[in-house]
Amino acid sequence: MENGDIELEKKNKSDNGDEEKKQEDVISVKKKQLGGVRTMPFILANEACDRFATSGFHANMITYLTQVLNLPLVKASNTLANFAGTSNFTPIIGALFADSFAGRYWTITVGSFIYVLGMVAITISATLPQLRPPPCPNQENCIEASSLQLWVLYLALLLTSLGTGGIRPCVVTFAADQFDMSRAKTESRKWNLFNCWSLGLGIPTIALALSLIVFVLGSRLYKKMKPGGSPFVRAAQVIVAAVRKRKAVPPDDPNALYHNKDLDVDISTNGQLLHSDQFKCLDRAAIPLIDSDMKGSSGRPNLWRLATVHRVEELKTVARLVPIWAATILQVASHSHINNFTIQQARTMDRHILPSFKIPPATMLIFSTLTIILVLPVYERVFVPLARRATGHPAGITCLQRMGIGLGMGILSSIVSGVVEIKRKNVATEHSLLDRPTAIIPISAFWLVPQYCLHGLAEVFSSVGHIEFLYDQSPESMRSTAAALYWIAIAIGNYVSTLMVTLVHRYSGERGNWLPDRNLNRGRLECYHWLVSGVQAVNLVYYVVCACFYNCKSVQELTDQNDGDVECARVI
Repeated sequence: MENGDIELEKKNKSDNGDEEKKQEDVISVKKKQLGGVRTMPFILANEACDRFATSGFHANMITYLTQVLNLPLVKASNTLANFAGTSNFTPIIGALFADSFAGRYWTITVGSFIYVLGMVAITISATLPQLRPPPCPNQENCIEASSLQLWVLYLALLLTSLGTGGIRPCVVTFAADQFDMSRAKTESRKWNLFNCWSLGLGIPTIALALSLIVFVLGSRLYKKMKPGGSPFVRAAQVIVAAVRKRKAVPPDDPNALYHNKDLDVDISTNGQLLHSDQFKCLDRAAIPLIDSDMKGSSGRPNLWRLATVHRVEELKTVARLVPIWAATILQVASHSHINNFTIQQARTMDRHILPSFKIPPATMLIFSTLTIILVLPVYERVFVPLARRATGHPAGITCLQRMGIGLGMGILSSIVSGVVEIKRKNVATEHSLLDRPTAIIPISAFWLVPQYCLHGLAEVFSSVGHIEFLYDQSPESMRSTAAALYWIAIAIGNYVSTLMVTLVHRYSGERGNWLPDRNLNRGRLECYHWLVSGVQAVNLVYYVVCACFYNCKSVQELTDQNDGDVECARVI
């Protein structure tokens, strides 16, 4: 009788095991059916509309502030730089919200809705006559916008900044979530997601509101990654645990440190981070010392006293990113105001394409976008295969090399900008137009095209490479946060550029000021270009030093057979 019961129990367990296996297989198949290329039109439409609205809005705002609200050039440019800084700072809030609680899908959806509200508010502020000062066509003795008129604009700008915070850190990483980004899959592809993604930045779209609708329509197709809790809390726990055990001696064998794959399952779906020898002081957080490190009968540790190696390595990985990430700050600071000044230059130049047709000054920005659109396919289809044969690297060149080339091209762009400004003022001098700020100087605005093209090339190399670098080198549970770091660098760069422009304007003298309030012809904008070229050169040297000493993260990737495949991240 007892033997029969045992056999029956074994049979029941076997049947239950088969049913659980079938259920797991069904779930696995459903997961494989989600994501993929078919989700790209929905996601790309959201990003393209965001960039379309942002580019068109920012390009025309310098004209609106100086010609309609009658703000001085430096004050208007600083206003836009500060707004850009705020817009690029809010992504850290959106990233924390996405990685910790809501997930990327809902963060993008809510952010897009707030963005639409902000754009509507801006349109209203520009439409009502009560929110504008009297016109000043001659740009002499102008009445500036009142505080109330400016604050209405600032509140509208704040809404768009908050909306941007939900979109920017999540869209690119959400798109990457739709694909298998493991080493084996990415090396077998003939295309690069991050290169193809940037092509969408130049696609024109009808309205930002449409992007929200299109994005939501694709929601049933998306692969939605489960949030793994706040990365900032995990980082704080590692630091606190390491400080508490500051007198402990780390073991020589890393295997003696605390590992718990079950505890880290939600933050390591693609594989465990392996122990590294850098920042060894943090290893103390993973030393299991006494029973008080454990909490409760389940054996779950007190995470403020004991951290797993994977969690320690998460913090180490982010710490290694910081020096490379910081190189973006001075690059952005050097270029933040340039577009504003260039639009003002274009306003004083001959912009005729046909005798009866001339392009608006803000339209000159299209040459930077066109360069990106045209160069990216050439980069992907021509440069990468040739470079791959020479280097053996799957991407042709590494992300660090790509970023370095972009920094170098940024320097060249600033030098060309200074040369063109000298040419523009020489022509103004020949025709006695230096004291006529609204006069059209007989020099073609297309002299500005080379610097725009060089700036577009710099974007192809540095910005795309930087985003890919942050995505690949960050812990998988912190990828929205890592994407937000890119925007945080831009935010800090915008604030630094405001400081630079303010100091230059204040201390370059009343007579021959480098950046005058009204008459750019009497300024010395070329000197500002030489200054930012020098800043970028110093920044490039700093970046090269940091890149030479950078160590990539090591991951034990999980394959379909659940075997561990130890690798160093693919892009470095």
